[in-house]
Amino acid sequence: MKFMFGLVGWIVFWVLFAVFVFLGFFGSRWRRGDLSQLHEWALAGRKLGVILVWFLVGADLYTAYTFVAVPSLVYASGAVGFFAVPYVAITFAIAMLFMPILWEKSRQKGYITAADFAGDVFNSKTLAILIALTGIVAELPYIALQIDGMRAVLSVMLLGYSGGKLASEWALIISFIILAAFVYTSGLRGATLGAVFKDVLIWISIIALIVVVPLKYGGFGAAFADAAKIHTFATGLETLKPLFASAFVSLFIGSALALYLYPHAVNGSLSAESASKLRLSTALLPLYGIGLAILALMGILVYSDPAALNITKVLSGLASVPAIAVTAFPDWFAAIILLGIFVGGLVPAAIMAIAQANLLTRNIIKPFKKDLTPKGETEISKWASVVFKFIALAFVFLTPLTYAIQLQLLGGIIILTTLPAVFIGLLTNKLDKYSLIVGWFVSLISSIYLVLLANHFKTLSSSTYLILGHPIYIGIIGLGINLAIVLIGTLIKFAIKK
Repeated sequence: MKFMFGLVGWIVFWVLFAVFVFLGFFGSRWRRGDLSQLHEWALAGRKLGVILVWFLVGADLYTAYTFVAVPSLVYASGAVGFFAVPYVAITFAIAMLFMPILWEKSRQKGYITAADFAGDVFNSKTLAILIALTGIVAELPYIALQIDGMRAVLSVMLLGYSGGKLASEWALIISFIILAAFVYTSGLRGATLGAVFKDVLIWISIIALIVVVPLKYGGFGAAFADAAKIHTFATGLETLKPLFASAFVSLFIGSALALYLYPHAVNGSLSAESASKLRLSTALLPLYGIGLAILALMGILVYSDPAALNITKVLSGLASVPAIAVTAFPDWFAAIILLGIFVGGLVPAAIMAIAQANLLTRNIIKPFKKDLTPKGETEISKWASVVFKFIALAFVFLTPLTYAIQLQLLGGIIILTTLPAVFIGLLTNKLDKYSLIVGWFVSLISSIYLVLLANHFKTLSSSTYLILGHPIYIGIIGLGINLAIVLIGTLIKFAIKK
């Protein structure tokens, strides 16, 4: 296949990447704090204002999930992929309800993680450790999704070059080494500056994509007509097939409930300067949902561009938006879009690894090492953040690239097992801690088993399971089991007390 990306594009890409790297390392000098203290390194000293929290939490949303995984699902399966639009609309309402409460309690008690909170409110170190382990594991497939997005960008850029696959792998490894270095030195400050830079690129990209691409290919009507001629969409194209309504609803509800349970979302929220500023920044976050809807449509628009469609056939559906970028725009502007997607994987991966490191140090190591100093705590977290990034690489091979969104959905299935202890725990401390532990265990085991059954013990390509002939997101099934156990166990506890 001929080269799709020229020298000018490469120069612009790497120059802008150098700016991103500079900002990452500059974070250690920005708003100076004692980076040997965990709350300074991991939460930027809890000093981020409305705009910076908006950029930072927006970076958690505008990940490779948005730019490549959702369009890829729409490209392959059709209408069900648009579940991501109501998911984003609902998740910020959930955040508005729970996150300011968690912020207030964290400021009062010095919590850095959700596991800190749950362990304290239910007086259970075991529960805190289990929630921490769950958060660490749930982040791994989500980080792997970021890596898949970065691979998609590099694959498109290197298409046509001999040895392109090897070069792509080396570029990815070098990028992660650089990321690990600036996260180690700068912590969340570096990730925040990177998030601002990333989101500027992404908003430029979204505006360009929504203006230029539909006009170039005759509008969305023509794109849907072209797509219908070329591909049969299992879940429907312009309208969702009734059979998949249960999958659509359960996917967006489950994903909405899961997002702010993730350690990186908790981290971003707790970095706010005040609860009121957190509320205001959260109120502004639905703006990102507009962009997500636009990007989802790129999974259909790619069918109107024969050159871009050919790239997706050679690579995968994950390349839909990168392919449109290199075929619809000049190289220099395509480089801006491609870098936006690329660092759109790097920045969230950094925030996620920081959150994992917090959990490991605060809730798993510290309870068993009572003499751990604040400086030692931070040092362990710094090194752990490096290790977790590279462990996540293993998850890349769990799922076909076109269905990479399943990595995020798998993370959601896992993290939803913590909902009763965290979200309901923010509203009441009356739940029985032993029932919470049993509910967590049974829901986690049953959910993992259902995932294996749904995929016939093979590569991950589905996160739904048939209930009475209707596909339901496994995360919702597991949550239902969990809530039932917690409710029954708590009622039994109160009955015995009486």
